[in-house]
Amino acid sequence: MNKNLNKIIGFLFISCLLIMGCETDETQTVARFNNLVAEDNFDEDGQINTSFWNFDIGDGSEQGIPGWGNNELQYYTDRTENVTVENGFLLITARKEDFNGSQYTSARLQTKGKIQQRYGRFEARIRLPFGQGMWPAFWLLGDDSDGSVWPQIGEIDIMENTGDAPTEIFGTVHGPGFSGGNSISKTYNFNNSRVDTAFHIYGIEWGPDYINYYVDNVLYHQITPEDVDEETNGAGEWVFNDRSFYIILNLAVGGQLPGPPNEDTVFPQTMVVDYVRVYEPF
Repeated sequence: MNKNLNKIIGFLFISCLLIMGCETDETQTVARFNNLVAEDNFDEDGQINTSFWNFDIGDGSEQGIPGWGNNELQYYTDRTENVTVENGFLLITARKEDFNGSQYTSARLQTKGKIQQRYGRFEARIRLPFGQGMWPAFWLLGDDSDGSVWPQIGEIDIMENTGDAPTEIFGTVHGPGFSGGNSISKTYNFNNSRVDTAFHIYGIEWGPDYINYYVDNVLYHQITPEDVDEETNGAGEWVFNDRSFYIILNLAVGGQLPGPPNEDTVFPQTMVVDYVRVYEPF
């Protein structure tokens, strides 16, 4: 099956109204927002669409957050060795190499100031890397142009994975009272597939009083303001109505969550992205 047909099937499939039961036994609509307002299908080989994406460069030190706040080991670059477009896919590649004081390189793309939105559907079709120490992520961060800082700005992690767990991903939110190790998270387990050998669609639908998480046609998690209050004993603050959020795609190496690579980790490792799409909510 060729890639264009795959794209058409995937688009039609996820754009249908797919109704699944969540763990609370309430029926939820997975995909209701169908007004496509932004997309990158990575159709031009060798070229990152700079009207869509910015590059984050470095090890976080210049931004005042060494290790990007997570003790990550990589140096992010905009080199084609770490980020390029080939055959209709975005390739973010982590390499083991000495570079500007770091032992690893990779890439981190974000859409701040270019593609930002409050509420809507955000999704991407991705094949993930494999190996201890790999930490790929597709996530949203609140705009901080008003001077607010994390976690007050909020963070919505649509998909994260640790490379030693190829049959699971997780979705998470961070905000005041529920950040870092106290974040609110849920794991999705694949029964008959792996994240490193197959593409999957990872997405959220986000409205004023909920964030729905889905993988392919499965709604597996819903977070509401009531959940924040319940899990934080009322100390959490729902900040997901306060500002627009922008997209980040990155492949970290090491860090607090996965730990460092080991002798079995094979480099290079690549996160392959087929498309990124954004839909308006109403």
